[in-house]
Amino acid sequence: MVKISLNTFEKIQHFESCRLHTSLVVKTENQSVSGFDLYGFFEESEKELFEKLISVSGVGAATARMMLSSFKPEEIKQAILTENEAMIQSIKGIGPKSAKRIILELKDKVGKPLSGITLPAAVNNTLKEEALSALVALGFNKPAGEKVLLKLMSGKNDWTVEG
Repeated sequence: MVKISLNTFEKIQHFESCRLHTSLVVKTENQSVSGFDLYGFFEESEKELFEKLISVSGVGAATARMMLSSFKPEEIKQAILTENEAMIQSIKGIGPKSAKRIILELKDKVGKPLSGITLPAAVNNTLKEEALSALVALGFNKPAGEKVLLKLMSGKNDWTVEG
């Protein structure tokens, strides 16, 4: 049996068959192998994030899968990069110490912050993320989308995702 996240399920639910990127997790008890679990991911980036998450002390495969079921991989990476402990703690099974440990251990491993973009207000940050997600879903690459959004937002505080 292959265990998958809700994120992967959403992407494959209508396929009759598909290929998944897999990660084999070996369970150990008292320094001996006690079992194996196979985890499957629709995208390689989700698998890589899963493997980074389980490398953090105290974060097991079930917790990492729960994280990837609660948020999209890019949202988790962004939460780590922006040190959004509240978002990470909102995931079942993750408390304050685990959230801090995840951020501390993975901040340098999940990528660099978004090219130093600063936004005029916190509300615009959420709108920017939503607009960027929409552009990426339409096939635009993320850095180009960020540049366009920064240009559109400069000097304008009352914009919406649609306009």
